[in-house]
Amino acid sequence: MAVDYTVIVVYLVGMLAMGWWGMRRAKSKSEFLVAGRRLGPAMYSGTMAAIVLGGASTIGGVGLGYKYGLSGAWMVFTIGLGLLALSVFFSARIARLKVYTVSEMLDLRYGGRAGVISGVVMWAYTLMLAVTSTIAYATIFDVLFDMNRTLAIILGGSIVVAYSTLGGMWSITLTDMVQFVVKTIGVLLLLLPIAVVKAGGFSEMKAKLPTSYFDPLGIGGETIFTYVLIYTFGMLIGQDIWQRVFTARDDRTAKWGGTVAGTYCLVYAVAGAVIGTAAKVLYPKLSSPDDAFATIVKDELPIGVRGLVLAAALAAVMSTSSGALIACATVANNDIWSRLRGLVRPGGEEHDEVKGNRAFILIMGLAVIGTAIALNNVVEALTVAYNLLVGGLLVPILGGLLWKRGTVQGALASVIVGGLAVIALMAGYGILANEPVYYGLLASLAAYVAVSLATKPTDEKVLAVWRDRLAGKSPELPSEPVPAHQ
Repeated sequence: MAVDYTVIVVYLVGMLAMGWWGMRRAKSKSEFLVAGRRLGPAMYSGTMAAIVLGGASTIGGVGLGYKYGLSGAWMVFTIGLGLLALSVFFSARIARLKVYTVSEMLDLRYGGRAGVISGVVMWAYTLMLAVTSTIAYATIFDVLFDMNRTLAIILGGSIVVAYSTLGGMWSITLTDMVQFVVKTIGVLLLLLPIAVVKAGGFSEMKAKLPTSYFDPLGIGGETIFTYVLIYTFGMLIGQDIWQRVFTARDDRTAKWGGTVAGTYCLVYAVAGAVIGTAAKVLYPKLSSPDDAFATIVKDELPIGVRGLVLAAALAAVMSTSSGALIACATVANNDIWSRLRGLVRPGGEEHDEVKGNRAFILIMGLAVIGTAIALNNVVEALTVAYNLLVGGLLVPILGGLLWKRGTVQGALASVIVGGLAVIALMAGYGILANEPVYYGLLASLAAYVAVSLATKPTDEKVLAVWRDRLAGKSPELPSEPVPAHQ
């Protein structure tokens, strides 16, 4: 394993070195939080694909392939569909807004302070997303070094927190590009063909497995619908995804670069399912489907290649974790702390805020590591996060982009009613049930439409500023939200 260890150590040291290099570039708030809004198509596509394809997409995607066969691709496939929908229909408008957070977009659109409540919901989502990614380190380091779970979380989490704190989005962008390349080589170009060959090829796989393993809908229609509702719509509104859209050089880059990344996700989804199916042939009696990835890598790959593929899995986890971490810190600082403390001052210099955002990444990083150590059930935590995100924020965000008549009162009612409905339904039906997100989303929509129609339309001056921003006529979001009535 010495060669494999060397590959992993070189990779981890490289991540820290890029964090140090990124620190020298991140001299302003824009540079630190959104890489100066300067990413071109190639770098934008790679980093966007890296953040959405995390540990759940890699280790979990292979696990679903092990359990269900080719239809196990649907979870990651719906993530790709969500990224495609975001890129084609919304990303150009989002990029032109020149904001830093989803909550700032809501304030700009509705002309009122919807930001704090929506910020709390978004903060909870990004925190749990970072936590679940951090927990995944334990699985990988256990395979590599037979390491204690807590120590593995501290080691992996510390590296991500270090390079994210040092250089912000520039460091994360650079590391994500490396992680994208490592994932492509490790998973698509090495593990996929080797797994299929070791399993005897597709003809042998079909002969040894039930026909349901090759049914595209074998995982079940209701499961596929739930994946669409949670992951496809979740891609449309998550702060971690939007913050990457904000890094695009222009709206054309956001649209076409994101389309390339979304297409890559679809290919990655199928690859993971095929690898899992091959693992089922090779190891039919694994105690957990999520062990399929680590087992096939450990037992079937040659020295050196094994290290690279494990580095690819580590890359997948780190890219999602770092993206969620900076999103969590950005929301905590800009949407919650600064608003509650009244620290947002008109005309403030952007570079004065870098130190504060860096401190928040460090604080949120320590919170993520501590929560990851204390938490046991990753699936439930991630389900709660996505249910709150979709149930509470999908309607007011898409409503603001698509329906002129929506009001700030309707948006607030939608967030509160949808969020509370999801929480109550999870308590009644169970966290992993499908009903909470179904009925919570309907409750959120009903509250949004009813309250918006019952209240005074949004001030025309607010809508004029919103239209100008959507058209790209205004360079930056003002430090204070536009008041509803002037």
